[in-house]
Amino acid sequence: MLRLVGLCVGLLLASGLAAAVILTPLDLKGQWIFAFGMIVPMALLQFRPARRATLIICLISLLASTRYIWWRATNTLSFDQALELFLGGGLFLAELFAWLIHVLGLMQTVWPLRRPPVSIEGDDADLPTVDIYIPTYNEDLSIVQSTVFAAMAIDYPHDKLRVYILDDGRRPEFRRFAQYAGCGYLTRSDNKHAKAGNMNAALPKTNGELICIFDCDHVATRAFLQMTVGWFQRDPQLALLQTPHHFYSLDPVQRNFTLVGDLPGEGELFYDVVQDGNDFWNASFFCGSCAVIRRSALDDVGGFAGETVTEDAHTALKLQRKGWRSAYLNIKLSAGLATEKLALHIGQRARWARGMTQMLRIDNPLFGPGLSLPQRLCYLNAMLHFQFPLPRIVFLTSPLAFLLADQSVIFAAAPMIFAYAAPHLFGAMIATHRIQGGKRRLFWSEIYESLLAFHLLRPTLETLINPKGGSFNVTAKGGVIDRSFFDYSSVVPHMFVIVLLVIGVVFGLVKMFTGYAEVWTVVMNLAWSVFSLLILISAVLIARETKQQRHAVRVEAALPVTLYFDSGALVDTETEDASIGGLAVRIPRDMDMADKVVTDVAIRTAGESLVLPVKVAGKSNGVVRLSFADLTFEQRRALSVAVFGRSDAWEDADIKLENAMVKAA
Repeated sequence: MLRLVGLCVGLLLASGLAAAVILTPLDLKGQWIFAFGMIVPMALLQFRPARRATLIICLISLLASTRYIWWRATNTLSFDQALELFLGGGLFLAELFAWLIHVLGLMQTVWPLRRPPVSIEGDDADLPTVDIYIPTYNEDLSIVQSTVFAAMAIDYPHDKLRVYILDDGRRPEFRRFAQYAGCGYLTRSDNKHAKAGNMNAALPKTNGELICIFDCDHVATRAFLQMTVGWFQRDPQLALLQTPHHFYSLDPVQRNFTLVGDLPGEGELFYDVVQDGNDFWNASFFCGSCAVIRRSALDDVGGFAGETVTEDAHTALKLQRKGWRSAYLNIKLSAGLATEKLALHIGQRARWARGMTQMLRIDNPLFGPGLSLPQRLCYLNAMLHFQFPLPRIVFLTSPLAFLLADQSVIFAAAPMIFAYAAPHLFGAMIATHRIQGGKRRLFWSEIYESLLAFHLLRPTLETLINPKGGSFNVTAKGGVIDRSFFDYSSVVPHMFVIVLLVIGVVFGLVKMFTGYAEVWTVVMNLAWSVFSLLILISAVLIARETKQQRHAVRVEAALPVTLYFDSGALVDTETEDASIGGLAVRIPRDMDMADKVVTDVAIRTAGESLVLPVKVAGKSNGVVRLSFADLTFEQRRALSVAVFGRSDAWEDADIKLENAMVKAA
């Protein structure tokens, strides 16, 4: 009882102190003293690795941001004209949205769970049966083959594992391939509810206790089930275990934005930070691929959700409403192809934005049964995140109201705005950087959201009005770009706003040097405009598509190999990279390749040796590039497993990705 009373008293005192920090008005000098009193501790704590330091940084950041929003709401919204009220009110609502996302994001990710793998228990006969679904619609067979080969090679008792191609394209060549490979082939007469309908049609035709799902370009390592099934044995209420979506090819943003050589993938923030945070709150999302789901849990909710175009997250929400648990294992156990072109990347994100907005409208997590408060907030944050387009555009263009139309959007003196905004912005920056741990660059977030904002604005607003509109679109993978070009169509609105901002800067300079307006107000709006210009120009640079001619993406891989020469000589060495199409092999420094012909290569993995015929495609800088000659069906199967299916294939994925980006640059 005394402990409970002490806790209540402590909470009351903390709440009172927080209220005083947020609500107490100060003059300009007092506010600057307060600002430095919050900025300095956060800056010093940034160098402390302890989790307690992270919590304190986040707490100070929340106090500073909430104080800023309170000040904006109570001291800066007095507008005399309807246009000023519209523009200024719009900016405040955008800031309120950003504050809400910041609060929810810190709550969601401040304490990541970092779940370990659990070993499988029991004899082979006692293990659950597993069906692997590989849904496909219009993808090329060459992409699907590697996924099927790797899935069939997963280390799991043969009589407990079945692999199925779910072909919504109803293609004869896929049926023939399935028969030849020895896997199952399922299809249906229509394409109702797209991917969700495809998988739901397969459920009554299969009987595995667990269902493992891979998109047709996501190749699993042999250890996938060894690392995941144990959690289902330990927890009978576990419905879903998700693993990261790792990509062995660069996405168009990474490939095209060569100004930054080691740019993290766009999805790394979600899979390395957000999902671990979700897992702490039992709110991990199903992401459509690289996951295992318990069949009985799916039966409990009527199968995969087909009401929205994001069947994955919606299915997870339904499972957790029924009391089932979810989990996230942050180990790269599979890898897939990223989108090749910027336009395709934008289209994929537009589908995600539409689907999350549909969920927000028709199955809002704040309402309905079954969810804890943290679960509701985690799902809400995911859905609200995709509403960023309009606030982002407002932030980019707001200085134009003053520079071009003499309209004030913040009814306060510029020095006071700086004093209140400084700890708010600095705190948000430090806390975000601390939580994200390098998985997203601070300035880069501004660029990436600005790149997408103009394209996602329409689908999000349309779906808010009519949540039943729109359709599922399949993201094309495995294509090539045979020449470099500039994708003007993807950045037309960005260039239009750039022109407006340049005009605004010119007008602002005229105002400042002619004394037309108060100098600090002009300086603030000019600085704001220049910042927006830097963001938009960076976004426009991403539209330059670089040449990408290889059908088979090469991945960094140091595989031990033996080269066979036509003279009968042998040389042991290792690869620099590998693909389904060929290898790059390091040659010893003292070896002269001028008159030597390589005929075969033996790839050694997991104690086995795979000998394949090759041709020399090129030589440079101590590396010989080999392309595979005509391979048999079984050789292609073994090669897919050797390149992509090794248990340790993606352990050093971050290093491989950095090397790939350096080469691309």
